[in-house]
Amino acid sequence: MSQQVDQVRAVIWEAGELKLLDQRLLPLEQVYIACDDVVAVAEGIRDMVVRGAPAIGVAAGYGVAIAVAARYTANSKGWQQAIEADLTLLAESRPTAVNLFWAIKRMRALITTVDGDPRQAAIDEACRIDAEDLAANHRMGELGAALIEQRCAVMTHCNAGALATAGYGTALGVIRAAHAAGKVSQVYADETRPWMQGSRLTAWELLQDDIPVTLLTDGAGAHLMKQGEVKWLIVGSDRIAANGDVCNKIGTYHAAISARYHGVKLMVVAPTSTIDMSLANGEAIPIETRSEEELLSFNGKQVAATGARAWNPVFDVTPADLVDAIVTERGVVLQPNAEKMAVLMAD
Repeated sequence: MSQQVDQVRAVIWEAGELKLLDQRLLPLEQVYIACDDVVAVAEGIRDMVVRGAPAIGVAAGYGVAIAVAARYTANSKGWQQAIEADLTLLAESRPTAVNLFWAIKRMRALITTVDGDPRQAAIDEACRIDAEDLAANHRMGELGAALIEQRCAVMTHCNAGALATAGYGTALGVIRAAHAAGKVSQVYADETRPWMQGSRLTAWELLQDDIPVTLLTDGAGAHLMKQGEVKWLIVGSDRIAANGDVCNKIGTYHAAISARYHGVKLMVVAPTSTIDMSLANGEAIPIETRSEEELLSFNGKQVAATGARAWNPVFDVTPADLVDAIVTERGVVLQPNAEKMAVLMAD
């Protein structure tokens, strides 16, 4: 793995300051935005400065730490009550990525039990969330790469790499590990409209590691799979239900159907913090719908006919019976179902 990619982080905590890599500007510019209050962190999550479920969770952890410091400094007696408004603000920033709520819940557990000055304890807990995610990604890379039995081309959708996590990546972590083992001949990446995470982020990341990547339009995947070169579709997830239904970037369901028809296996790579055992199936996952303007315009210029409307859901749900493997840091679930997921998540 190249040093350059290993040093790139979407979320950086440095000298008591949170910095978010503005992914809206990649690949042409690398600019970090300093967040000195919880409002800035929430805006960074909502406005897609930071994106990807694990990275959102890491950013939220640090956001809570920042809020703890501000509230305790302002009122050392009533800070625990006052901070609830900050936790609500963070929770409302994005509705679909469960890692956001998982991180807030974990930080709230600390807040309710800490004695005395909570500021350093909150920072330490946020740092643990960060470090644990990075370690999980490396473990998932190893487990997922082991599933790829022969050298082949793989396909991915959206970005589930270092930029979407604490580092190394989930789906791209598997691809990195498999490429290092000589198992990946070529990576095909969907552009991923409308935010173009595939072309702007995934392609950029892979090129830092000298991993060959070819872009294709989101609608070209089925035709590519028909050629027979691609053996695995490898994606991340923003939320996985208790039965193994997978919520990921819009277009994943479309790709999964094509993969099943053409005999391409689907691997979903995500930490257990992405698994929401409180939801029986994917129908209960809230799907974020964003502004029509993201489809009606591009780079600030109108591309659609005046008067046209747009429907812009940014996630979809792939049923568990289309998934060949869910890879987590705890292990691999093949042909997932409710029983297998319950075993994986048992304490």
